Amino acid sequence: MRYVFALLIFTVLVLTGTSARAQLEIDITSGKLEALPIAVSKFYPQKPAFGDLARDIPAIIAQNLQNSGLFAPLNPNSFIQAPESIESDGARFGEWRAINAQALVSGSVTQTQDGRTRVEFRLWDVFSQQQLSGMAYMTTPENWRRIAHIISDEIYKRITGENGYFDTRIVYISESGSATNRVKRLAIMDQDGANHRYLTPPGELVLTPRFSPTAQEITYMSYKGGKPRVYLYNIDTGRQEMLGNFPGMTFAPRFSPDGNKVIMSLSKNGNSDVYEMDLRNRQTKQLTTNSGIDTAPSYAPDGRRIVFESDRGGSQQLYTMNANGSNVQRISFGKGRYANPVWSPRGDLIAFTKMLQGQFYIGVIRPDGSGERLITKAYHVEGPSWSPNGRVLTYFKETPTRGGQGRSAKLYTIDLTGYNERILKTPAGASDPAWSPVNP
Repeated sequence: MRYVFALLIFTVLVLTGTSARAQLEIDITSGKLEALPIAVSKFYPQKPAFGDLARDIPAIIAQNLQNSGLFAPLNPNSFIQAPESIESDGARFGEWRAINAQALVSGSVTQTQDGRTRVEFRLWDVFSQQQLSGMAYMTTPENWRRIAHIISDEIYKRITGENGYFDTRIVYISESGSATNRVKRLAIMDQDGANHRYLTPPGELVLTPRFSPTAQEITYMSYKGGKPRVYLYNIDTGRQEMLGNFPGMTFAPRFSPDGNKVIMSLSKNGNSDVYEMDLRNRQTKQLTTNSGIDTAPSYAPDGRRIVFESDRGGSQQLYTMNANGSNVQRISFGKGRYANPVWSPRGDLIAFTKMLQGQFYIGVIRPDGSGERLITKAYHVEGPSWSPNGRVLTYFKETPTRGGQGRSAKLYTIDLTGYNERILKTPAGASDPAWSPVNP
């Protein structure tokens, strides 16, 4: 069945009345944080048919907030006040303070006169006894998971001051089969692993998928037909399109911030350089000219600069340049080799993979080369990709299988501080993830 994500339609209504700006907030600029105790109550169902939605939507909200590492949802068995009472009488804040809740999420699922489903939520500061946020969404029951993610984003933003990242997807390479007969397919899922599906058949070897800024297209490399080529994949229609039949090998494609260009590496006569293609006219422009291997380019969020990896200095290192290829500057000077650079959506950091003394690391560095910091390490860890708010990284780890005859690859996420590492469950092995922008 074709994915119908782009056909979702809902209305957002800001609830007025008791809303006030309270002081409840989390400062996420420091290191390891004490998670905020939050009570996510079941929603009130207007009728029995809404019972599942009233239970499942807050369950996903609580799971999202807990996975962020910034919130500690309380056990619903400890709740004193029932959803029906919150709906009819308002929150009895003394009872929520008694179980140490600092914030409260309540809501309802009702039906409008024209038959649409209305999901409403309110976020409360328990100690100041004030409403921090409240919204209502008109939607269809089958879209309940997305509504839960959107509400989670609103709660996250209201308390942390930063945009959320729950209403997003992750595209990655699904891996199965033996080490000598590896099957790699393009797969996509929600950021929490739900709504998983495969985009390409088992017979096509695919690599390096990346989202467009609209989150509706993916660029990737495929060996379809036995030749490595860069393709575009439209998620709504399933249409695949090759980005030109280049004479050499093309790899590591990535969109520009405005979505009008794709940057990639192109190998000619044994030498790899960075090229840019204008998607509007399919014209290519060579940006680097060097005898070394220049690859893995990534735009800054303003589109003015590009980071890439190159061995032009004798070993793999990170370099930046202007978008037209001028002013090339090396920015990595630590021990070891650096690869897979990707610019943060906030523009303040560049994530990378580092290889040093037989160990792999995921780290971050400022665009001027200062402030290098390693946040996780493993036998083999690679392929960092940023959440759209620049707060969390996803990547993959490989570990040797029993007997050392194969390997197992899995996806992980970790907070920018280096805390709260979590595995992302996938049906099979997984590598090379890319995080989408917030869904349109």
